[in-house]
Amino acid sequence: MSDARQLLGIKGASGTSSIWKLRLQLMKPVTWIPLLWGVICGAAASGNYHWRLPDILASLACMVMSGPLLAGYTQTINDYYDREIDAINEPYRPIPSGAISLTQVKVQIWVLLLAGLGVAYALDRWAGHATPSVFLLALGGSFVSYIYSAPPLKLKQNGWLGNYALGASYIALPWWAGQALFGQLTWITALLTLAYSLAGLGIAVINDFKSVEGDKELGLQSLPVVFGIKKASWISAGMIDIFQLAMVIVLITIEQHFASVLLILLIIPQMTFQDIWLLRDPLKFDVKYQASAQPFLILGMLVTATAIGHSYLIQGL
Repeated sequence: MSDARQLLGIKGASGTSSIWKLRLQLMKPVTWIPLLWGVICGAAASGNYHWRLPDILASLACMVMSGPLLAGYTQTINDYYDREIDAINEPYRPIPSGAISLTQVKVQIWVLLLAGLGVAYALDRWAGHATPSVFLLALGGSFVSYIYSAPPLKLKQNGWLGNYALGASYIALPWWAGQALFGQLTWITALLTLAYSLAGLGIAVINDFKSVEGDKELGLQSLPVVFGIKKASWISAGMIDIFQLAMVIVLITIEQHFASVLLILLIIPQMTFQDIWLLRDPLKFDVKYQASAQPFLILGMLVTATAIGHSYLIQGL
């Protein structure tokens, strides 16, 4: 089990001397899942995705770009700049443990970034875009990832701004990439996904629970540091639920009534697992909460995206 945790890049990992396992741990594969799903949602929202081999291969390439490459870049650069915090909170991580050199980490950062941008450019060429929209989204997302982790801005120092930047990167950006690849990204869809990203802010708070001690010592104003563990867990749950329910109202407004009912049915078990795990003890049960509740959140994203793809009211704007 601890070896599996090491490969996925989550806490409780065992040590390893394999350079490739260390590189994978830096990339935190467990964090790729929302981005892979975001691409699927964007493709569904485009209303123009077809189950044919070229589209399937293009969507898989977009997932590789969003997950292993650019999310891997994001996680690696975050570990690079968080090495002092990790030395306090997670000393077994590859960098603070000394298992991998800083030079090797820098090479990994550049390889993942350039590979991700290269795939984005190739996808624009495949789609015949006059404006390289997927490449620009990848470039913008990479910049947000950099300023999230790196000084002098280091957005993660501000709990609200940093968590929203993280939430938007994990929900809005892959959605936009998938939609731009297969259709046209409209302003109304962009605004809706940015609103949905406020639910992602709640998810991002969960990642801060494990870092409270190091954040306090180094002066980072994460929400658990500012409000305390218990209040931060309620803020996290509230942000997720409020903006999911807001999407129900949006679906009703665009006359997607069946989808709105499905979304409500997905929100109910999500809220139940929040009460069982997150609100009871977020430090102890954060992994169990994410494993049990977040599948309902991402399924709700797909329901919303598919409804948007089928809505003439949205597609006409």
